[in-house]
Amino acid sequence: MARLPYLDADDLPPEHRDLLKRPINLTRLLVNSPGMAKAFHGIGGYIRNKSTLDPRLRELAILQVGWMEKSEYEFTHHVKIGKEFGVTDEDIQGLFAETEGKPSRLEPLAKAVLKGAREMVRDIGMSDATFAEIKQHLSNEHMTDLVLTIAFYCAVVRVLATMQMDNEPYYKEVLKQYPIPGVN
Repeated sequence: MARLPYLDADDLPPEHRDLLKRPINLTRLLVNSPGMAKAFHGIGGYIRNKSTLDPRLRELAILQVGWMEKSEYEFTHHVKIGKEFGVTDEDIQGLFAETEGKPSRLEPLAKAVLKGAREMVRDIGMSDATFAEIKQHLSNEHMTDLVLTIAFYCAVVRVLATMQMDNEPYYKEVLKQYPIPGVN
């Protein structure tokens, strides 16, 4: 049960109702502070719709954060979103293998991006070696977008956990295919 109420459009003044264009539980809780919800949507919208970073790599990085942090909400939402941007079931199986230190069929850049995300979750920052490995393939703009995407989603999973966000049934379906160890 969430620690703050989920609001609906009728609960908001007319000037803030557009914040609920995507009325998922995260959005419905964040609109308890419309200004913060707008700022949050600003960076989230940039990451999803305006960044020129390869969207499949972006989604793999986000999925890695959600998986590492055992964030049911984040992981399941981004399995569905990731598939819209080219993430395959084989990619997700590769993420699991890479997380466990096992070989996968992912290409070297995807492996390096996942490693970088794991380092940022575990160690706060990406190692010099991993950063350099990824930088061989990405521009300065894309490196910036990748690092900020991973950092943003590290923050998002902390918001979800602290607010005890409830996952919607539509997204919970993902757990049938990809159960998260240690998460009920």
